[in-house]
Amino acid sequence: MGEVIDSVDPEVLVPGMPPEQFGYQGVRPRREFADGLVIDRDQAITLRDGITIYADVYRPEGVTGRLPAILLWSVYGKHGALKWSLFEGTEVDTDKLSDHTLLESPDPVAWCPRGYALVAVDPRGAFGSEGDMTIFSKKEGDDIHDTIEWIAEQPWCTGKVGMAGMSYFAIVQWFAGATRPPHLAALLPYDGVTDVYRDLVRHGGIPNRTFIDMWNNMLTSWTRNRTESLSKAIDVHPLLDEYWQCKQPDLERINVPTYVVASWTDHGVHTRGTLEGYRRLGSKVKFLEVHGRKKWSRFYWDESFKRQLAFFDRFLKDEPNEVDAWPPVRIEVREKFYEGQWRDESEWPLARTRYESLFLDAANGAASVEPLGEESSVTYDATDPDQLASFTYTFDADTELTGYAKLRLWVSTDGSDDMDLFVAVQKIDSKGEVVNFPYHTLFNDGQSTHGWLRVSHRELDPARSTPQQPFLLHERELLLAPGEIVPVDIELWPSSTLYRAGESLRVLVKGSDIQSYPGEFAAGHPSDRNAGNHIIYTGGRYDSHLLIPVVPAAS
Repeated sequence: MGEVIDSVDPEVLVPGMPPEQFGYQGVRPRREFADGLVIDRDQAITLRDGITIYADVYRPEGVTGRLPAILLWSVYGKHGALKWSLFEGTEVDTDKLSDHTLLESPDPVAWCPRGYALVAVDPRGAFGSEGDMTIFSKKEGDDIHDTIEWIAEQPWCTGKVGMAGMSYFAIVQWFAGATRPPHLAALLPYDGVTDVYRDLVRHGGIPNRTFIDMWNNMLTSWTRNRTESLSKAIDVHPLLDEYWQCKQPDLERINVPTYVVASWTDHGVHTRGTLEGYRRLGSKVKFLEVHGRKKWSRFYWDESFKRQLAFFDRFLKDEPNEVDAWPPVRIEVREKFYEGQWRDESEWPLARTRYESLFLDAANGAASVEPLGEESSVTYDATDPDQLASFTYTFDADTELTGYAKLRLWVSTDGSDDMDLFVAVQKIDSKGEVVNFPYHTLFNDGQSTHGWLRVSHRELDPARSTPQQPFLLHERELLLAPGEIVPVDIELWPSSTLYRAGESLRVLVKGSDIQSYPGEFAAGHPSDRNAGNHIIYTGGRYDSHLLIPVVPAAS
């Protein structure tokens, strides 16, 4: 195991490949005019350790006054190495976007005429920028801090700087905000993890290999220097040690106005971490919006753009506007695919939530509100993707489930000393059909919520766990003895779903991903621990149950 130095382990640095083979044309400082913009390419920024990185600055043509700036920071190439055409199913209306729009970030043609400068950066090690590429580290937070202060000193800047964007563009905002740059005035993180280990690379302790390996291979093709390999880090640092702890931003230190946007549809990537980010933010002024749509497309909706613009007008231009009357929280309660009702709330999680238990019955695949006296068990082949255990509960009245849920199971295995458990909660309509929702960024077959657990990682943090949200330590592996039956608490990622009277909730448990997308840019967890059978025990001594967040109507 490598030594962690300044939040980076040299053992997980791997050689990159010359980015020129992927269309990058090198550092060429120049000024361009296009689409009503003046664009200063490859502006040099010197960081505190002497490393030089490069930025493209977009401003409205013909404007000579000072402008507030929005920083766009990711390793995906300020020249647009990632193209929308690489991904099918995003539902992004690319006809409405200019060619200057980087994947997952604001469109300069939309923002600059409204009185903003946009600054897109190639971070340390990316493309033409010097140094080794680090991924979601405190070093990266320091680099952003230095860049924000460089922007504020430019003669075209008012001295107020914000940050915006999705995914990578969002994740780094947590690290930047924690460094408290003097000229950082506002953040707009849109779907971004806050705990790289728990949210992204190891779900419940199970490696998210499919996503991380595909993503990591992409990053190594964008630097001529070395880059941090999260794929290698999964093996070198299997537990939540100092290396992963350094990838947890100090969210409580963030003190600028922040507009957090999350989605119920990004289980396995951003949903959990984005909501944790909002909960722990130290900012006195903070807003949360949670929707049930595909995140890429919704970022560019006219409604979304107007709200983003109002937020930055308020805190980068000091213009009083509608934001002063925004509720702290705004959520979409989903009913069907792309059908839901928006509602304003005062806090997250919702204070009036009533947590209720649905007890599982292995004998008949049902669930009930009353504990079961009789013990029973259900068995499935852990290596057969077509085998699973399921439990169904039908609601006799309209019921909204919004918030955090937990699945308690008593389990054993007859073929291994460990178990990888994959869980989903489905909505079933009154005709017995599955109600699907958008999933990740590309897919249409999502469930109400998902959860994962490697049973050897079942040890809970007693200080941070709550009855409805188990918090795993990930500090050691507790392997199973032959025939050992153990209780496990599985965190189900936050969601919001309305069940009508006569509709049902179904819990699925199996030994492989509930949904699989071979070759696609999606979460995937090929198990190297499962063998033989999994057995789930219910009733009597075995209080296997689903704890659900029931939300009554607001008074």
